[in-house]
Parts: sequence; C-alpha cells; structure tokens
Amino acid sequence: MDELKVKDVKDLLLEAIEDYKAGNSEVHPYDLAKELEKLRDLDEKEYVYICKKIPSELFAEMLCEMPSYIQEEITEVISDKKIANITSKMDSDDASELIYNISQKDEELAQTILSKLDDKDKKIIERLNSYEDDEAGSYMQSELFSATLDEDIGTAIKRLKKLKEDDLLDNIFHVFLVDKNGKLIGGLGLEELILYEKEQKFNEIPEDKITNYSSSHKSDISEVVEMFTHYNLSALAIVDDNGKLLGRITHDDIHDVIQEQDTKQLYSLAGVNDDAEHEESIYLIGRKRAIWLGINLITAILASIVIGLFDATIQSLVALAVLMPIVASMGGNAGTQTLTVTVRQMALGEISYEDAKKTISKEVLISLANGFIFAFIIGFIAFFWFKIPLLGLVIALSMVINLLGAGFFGAVIPILLEKFDIDPAIGSTVILTTVTDVVGFFSFLGLATIILL
Repeated sequence: MDELKVKDVKDLLLEAIEDYKAGNSEVHPYDLAKELEKLRDLDEKEYVYICKKIPSELFAEMLCEMPSYIQEEITEVISDKKIANITSKMDSDDASELIYNISQKDEELAQTILSKLDDKDKKIIERLNSYEDDEAGSYMQSELFSATLDEDIGTAIKRLKKLKEDDLLDNIFHVFLVDKNGKLIGGLGLEELILYEKEQKFNEIPEDKITNYSSSHKSDISEVVEMFTHYNLSALAIVDDNGKLLGRITHDDIHDVIQEQDTKQLYSLAGVNDDAEHEESIYLIGRKRAIWLGINLITAILASIVIGLFDATIQSLVALAVLMPIVASMGGNAGTQTLTVTVRQMALGEISYEDAKKTISKEVLISLANGFIFAFIIGFIAFFWFKIPLLGLVIALSMVINLLGAGFFGAVIPILLEKFDIDPAIGSTVILTTVTDVVGFFSFLGLATIILL
C-alpha cells in the first residue's frame, strides 16, 4: 500500500515539475510542498530524488511553505550551490529565514551558502538576520515599489510593470513615496493610483489621499501585528531611526506571526515547549515535557501536604474524601477560564498592568456570582446525598471561597508575571493549579474541622 502511495505522490510531483518547466503549472506551490512533505515521510530515497529534480525557481516557492525543521535539514538533501541558487530566487524575508534556519543546525554551512550569493543579496540577508527575533526588521522584505514626489505616475507604473515582468516583485499593494534622501513621506494604494493621469506627478496628488502608516525597524513585532489588526493594513512600511524607508511587511507575514503567537501561547498554557514540539527526537520532546511535569509534581505535593494536615478530619468523616475532587475540579476549571481569558486579552493588547484593578474586579465578580450559584447546587446535593445538613453548608462555603480565589488569582497571576517581564502564558497554569488546590482543600477541610467536628 505504501509503495502505491509513494508512486502516486512521486508521479504527481514529476508531472508538476514538467508542467512548470513548460510554463503551464496549475498546482499551487503550497500544495506541492505538502505533497513533498508526504513523500519525505513515505520514502526518504524518493524524496531526495525529487528534491534534486525540482527547478530552483519552483523550489524557492515550495520551500517557503515548508516548516523550519525541513528547511534546517535541506543541506543534507541538495547541494550548497543549489541552495544558494534557491535562496537567490526568494524574497529577502524568506531568504533570510531559510539561512537562519540552516544556521540553527550548522552555522558554518549557512555561511558557506551565503558566500555563494552575490554581494547585494548577501548584505540584505545579513542585515535582516542581525535583528532580534521579536523586532520588526527581522520580518521585513527589502523588495518594494517606491517613487519620489517629482516622478510622474506613468514612469513609475512602467517601472513597476518591468519589475513584475522580471518577477522581482510580488504582493504589491502600494507605492511608497520618499524624498530625495529616501525618507518615507507616505504610501498610496494602487487602487488610488489608477485614478490619476499618467502625466501627473506624485506631488500633485492631494495629501489626504496619502497614508502615513509606518513602523520602526526596532519595534516589537507584536506592535506591528496590532497595527495590521486595528487599521486593516495589507502592507506596512518599515523605516530606520531617521525615517528612511528600509522595507515593508506584508499581511501574509503577519498572518504567520499571529499563527506562531497563538501556537506558542497554547503550548505555553499547557506547559509544553513550542520549539521542542517541532523536534523529531522523542527524547528531546519528552525531556522538555518532563520538566513541566516535574514542576507540576512538586506543586501537587504541596496540595497533598495541605490534605495531610487534615487527615484526622477525613478519617472521621469519609464523605469529605468523596466530595474533595468536586471542590478541586470546580476551582481548577474556574481558574483556567479566568486565566485563559486574561492571557488572551493581554496577548491582544486589550489589557495591561495598568488595567489590573478593573480586570481583577470583573473576574472576581463573575467568579463570586458563579460561586454562589454552584454553592447552592452542591450544598443541596451534599445534603441529600449524605443526609448531613452541616456538610452541605461546609462545601457550599468552600465552593464560594474557592471560586472567588480562582477568579482573583486567575487574573492576578498573569498580570504579575507580565509586570516582571515573564511571559504570562508560561507557568501560569502550574501556579494557578497549585493555588486553587491549596485554597480549595484548605477551605473545605478547615471549615469541616471547625463546623463538623
């Protein structure tokens, strides 16, 4: 069966390669990339064979759609010379990412590939890779369409047409207007540009038609994401400290950033390392997960110590042991709800440390309301279940206390972590689970000791 699958995938890719060479390719590079990934998993030998057959121009488009770990290992599949050729066919942001990924596995090899590029491409890639991972400059591409104010529109359009014919530009939405020193003045959408006569100069265009959205190359990428989201941008100009136009970031890059941020946040809330999960080594993945499980074990022991303080109380009334999981579960779930909402809103920039009082008050009120509702319900259940009136009162009071604590700490923990420059998504769940368990068990067993015994 696998042999048949290998043949089908191989034949599809070979056919797509021939169509591409003939100039009538109909399959999108993304779909071809997914088929190539499939072949890699099915038959490594055939995967290597196909990789060597793919034209550099097509491979450049496909490799952009493939995950970083495949980009890292591409040097083991094809020659340095072909990788350099592929890199030269990519947009500058994709090229810099490819070289960066290769350097993560073999820095010397990445430098070897860089040395095979022309000086202009090499300089651009080195500049882009000099930025920190969270800086806007590391996500920009240098290819863009710009014009000076004294240039006429017709000449600029001819230049754009030539750039497109030579396949040097794609995803063009604006013409960026600069002064004679290259300092950004603003941008004009192409849909606006076509409204003017070709003989007109850009300085004749009304100022209200020119937008001035831009970001510093040193800005945090999260700020850029917010700009794209709030202003519905398709592209954003990136400038240096003096306002000189350096490049642009397009919406497709921002989509990838948002996806990466969401994935990282989801993994972090689960105590799982994002980077480790892309490793193929079971040992490395297991080791990273084991660290968080070890931390969780320590916190679980703390909760068990609290239970141990009331062992005599539990032995005197077995019903307490039956009801304890309900207290822990409700507190944990309520806390997780608050934590998830708070962390997500912080990631979207909707709340910050300055909004702490308002956020905490809202979550406490919600948790308190739910606490009274479910306290009433579980109190009656416990009363009718065990026929002990005061037991219903104990678990009802404990439910209110625990849900109140869950709401409070679910909002406070991530806000405090952000205050101390710690990612709110990392560790919040483990800390919160410990707090809700300790508060829940201590309140439930403590009240039982006071009221029932």
